[in-house]
Amino acid sequence: MKRIALATLALAIASPAFAQQGVTANEIVIGTAQDLSGPIVNFSKAAVNGMKMRVDEINAAGGIHGRKLRLVVEDHGYDPKKAVLAAQKMVQQDKIFAAVGSIGTATAMAAMAIYLDAKVAHLFPLSGAREMFDPVAPLKFSFAAPYYDQIRAGIKRLVKEKGLKKVCTLYQDDDFGLEVMKGAEQGLKDIGMVYAERTTYKRGATEFSSQVAKLKEAGCDGVVMGTIIRETIGTIATAKKLDYNPVFVGTTASYSEIIHKLGGPAVNGFYSTCTTNNPYADDPNPKVKEWFAAYKAKFSDDPTVFSVYGWEIVNMFAIAATAAGKDLTPDSLNKAIESTKFPADMFGADENTFSATKHLGTDRAMLCQIQDGKWKSVSEYLTN
Repeated sequence: MKRIALATLALAIASPAFAQQGVTANEIVIGTAQDLSGPIVNFSKAAVNGMKMRVDEINAAGGIHGRKLRLVVEDHGYDPKKAVLAAQKMVQQDKIFAAVGSIGTATAMAAMAIYLDAKVAHLFPLSGAREMFDPVAPLKFSFAAPYYDQIRAGIKRLVKEKGLKKVCTLYQDDDFGLEVMKGAEQGLKDIGMVYAERTTYKRGATEFSSQVAKLKEAGCDGVVMGTIIRETIGTIATAKKLDYNPVFVGTTASYSEIIHKLGGPAVNGFYSTCTTNNPYADDPNPKVKEWFAAYKAKFSDDPTVFSVYGWEIVNMFAIAATAAGKDLTPDSLNKAIESTKFPADMFGADENTFSATKHLGTDRAMLCQIQDGKWKSVSEYLTN
């Protein structure tokens, strides 16, 4: 009996990580809260597939220090209350080690404290809000350049390149729209300009005639779009009908293949800030082309930029968990993220670096434009 007790004690001392929630001798459990039944289900479906693809790739290569990854997926329907319930389930029942790629600002905000209070990392959410990394806190990291910084740099580049004289804005009347409006406002201030006109719309709006007429009447030759998908397409289509053709520019919120698939030729020329390249079957990068084909074979669907985001999120977690070493704990993971360089990847994502005082990987974005029905990057990464 004494020998058994001593052996058990020795095993416990030699294997402290095995007592860590979500980490066993053979497995690391991570979770993601997504919208699988609400208004952005297409985004979440693609993101989850991208995550699953990278998980399978990592496991096929032997895992992380011999441990396989297991991904738990929960649906919040884009509802903050359901996001709280999803977080509670994953923390208390599934015993996840880290929450990765939470989608939506309001949903992530509602649930974040549940993860962090349990010392479960909240990593790389699919949100451009500054609250995802600010204020700095242990286990709270973001890889998404904030809408504010994206558009601040993007509008300055477009003013210079296009010779814009009257920049205006159309934005959603909520926190998201305000972030975009204020970011471009600061960008204009940086170069000695101000908005010539501002106009808003309520979330869920489908009619933009009055707003577009107002912008046209003001003579706006550049329009900052605090819009998402439907509103972007609707505004540009309305402008075309009114024979009004300013330079329209949005953020990563409108950087989606849905824009050109549904918008058709009318949206050619539309600019958006972007943080990675949209994948296509004929991608000029042979590695991306191969990845596209493998994804389609696996999921019977074309990958989207959200598929790329999902792949990148799990890839960054794997880099950090590998750097944290065999004894994987919340503290070792936190230290690893703060001290590890996450290199640019095959999709053109920016290099991410963190520190003890900086939990945002990068604040830079490129400019992308729809040309001949496809997104193309048209700038380097821009710095304010």
